[in-house]
Amino acid sequence: MRDYIKSIVEINDNKLSRYFALFIQALILISIVTFSVETIPDLKPETRKILRFIELFSVVIFTLEYVLRIYVADSKPKFVFSFFGIIDFLAILPFYLSFGVDLRSLRALRFLRLFRVLKLVRYNRAMNHFTRAIKSAKEEILLFIFITLILIYFAAVGIYYFENEAQPEHFSSIFDSLWWAIITLTTVGYGDVYPITVGGKVFTFFILMIGLGIVAIPTGIISSALTKSIDKKE
Repeated sequence: MRDYIKSIVEINDNKLSRYFALFIQALILISIVTFSVETIPDLKPETRKILRFIELFSVVIFTLEYVLRIYVADSKPKFVFSFFGIIDFLAILPFYLSFGVDLRSLRALRFLRLFRVLKLVRYNRAMNHFTRAIKSAKEEILLFIFITLILIYFAAVGIYYFENEAQPEHFSSIFDSLWWAIITLTTVGYGDVYPITVGGKVFTFFILMIGLGIVAIPTGIISSALTKSIDKKE
């Protein structure tokens, strides 16, 4: 019985498995649409009733899927704490936590339903390649994140000493300067905070040059890992 259920709920080439995968994907998309429709103001009571029914039906199916995946898993704790196990759990958690909470908490819980989008990753081959690429390049990505955090802090300290006296309202501390450092290194540049001193402008020029490189590095890392993942699969 366990092997039969496993052949259905896990991605296989048999007909039942394909039908099950298509059904879950369709339900995920319907759930996402209803999640969006719920935000429309002044919905009719009949419409809200239909949306609640769809949500209830979705949660029942997702819960059943989650339980079955735990049941057929070779290592149940490993699945529960895996990426897909956590995503499956978060997809149903808001519904069960929504009982007996105030409206403000309920809005925050509903936001967690957005994790259902990530359930689609399991059924998408292209996304599976991307997931494997991220895993294979995780050390390089972690190193990049660590270096980026150091550069952000360095930029915040530098601009603080250049601009603090000229613009104390914007650069009153290193913590306030972190906002400028982030939007500058990422080359976003909202324009709400900018240097006005000569030293600050020169410093900003070099930070922008570094920022251009920072934006390009993760693209190269992931592209290389993705190419290797596809080549190995083939």
